[in-house]
Amino acid sequence: MPTPLQVHRNIRLVSTHDDKPFGLDAFYQDDDIPKPVVLFVHGFNGFKDWGHWEATARNFAEAGFVFVKFNLSHNGTSPEHLKDFVDLEAYGHDYYTTDLDDIDQVINYLHSSDCPFQAAMNLDKLYLIGHSRGGGLVLIKTAEDSRVKAVTTWASIGDTRFFWKENRLQDLAEHRVTYYVNGRTKQKLPLYQAYYDNLLAHAERLSLERAIKAIEVPILLTHGDKDEAVAVETAHKLHHWQPKAELFIIEGAMHTFGGYEPYDQDKLMPLMQQNVDKTIAFFRSL
Repeated sequence: MPTPLQVHRNIRLVSTHDDKPFGLDAFYQDDDIPKPVVLFVHGFNGFKDWGHWEATARNFAEAGFVFVKFNLSHNGTSPEHLKDFVDLEAYGHDYYTTDLDDIDQVINYLHSSDCPFQAAMNLDKLYLIGHSRGGGLVLIKTAEDSRVKAVTTWASIGDTRFFWKENRLQDLAEHRVTYYVNGRTKQKLPLYQAYYDNLLAHAERLSLERAIKAIEVPILLTHGDKDEAVAVETAHKLHHWQPKAELFIIEGAMHTFGGYEPYDQDKLMPLMQQNVDKTIAFFRSL
């Protein structure tokens, strides 16, 4: 009989930026054996409860990991509205530097006696996964933090200025804000001048070329060859910058590897299952 999963949902943390509360979930087998820890970071317009992240968490937990997912504090959701962008001021000021501090805060929390599942974790094997924009974040964090022992990116961006095309910069020049229309909700979501200014002010730290070249722990880069949001060439560029990384291209996969919101399946779609199985095998090999 399989060991039952222990699940903690919406453990409340408070960001060091603007005192924004954010939630954290953990999934693991309750068998008194300390396990490697996988910390997952969502992407742009993402949140911890999006789509197939729950099924993903269960896959990793059933494979013998503690899987932790959380909301970046300024992603626009709130503890009362886990799947809705209700805090547009936070959304519009969701700086990479704030997100990196959130990741650091979560890692510190996992190491603290306040964490209710600390006994389940082997924090000498702490691994990061980031999807899309989250991929950029985990590359930077891994380069900066020796507590991270391996990193995987799923459909990662290759430049933290990825979103800032000429038309967006023109909007900023004229209005000090640009708007992103959410394809799912049709909501107009602001991105303020200060967001872009933060990118420029921390350009060296936020360089993904610098970050991936500085990483000395194992790296896995996965990407779909049909990615409609971040071209697969981005993964090849990251691999060119760090040839020691392992590159895994999934034929037929788009940006979310078959996931969607709201997700109405108990299991992962086949291409996401392939992605998860590869990542599990990578972490198990370490």
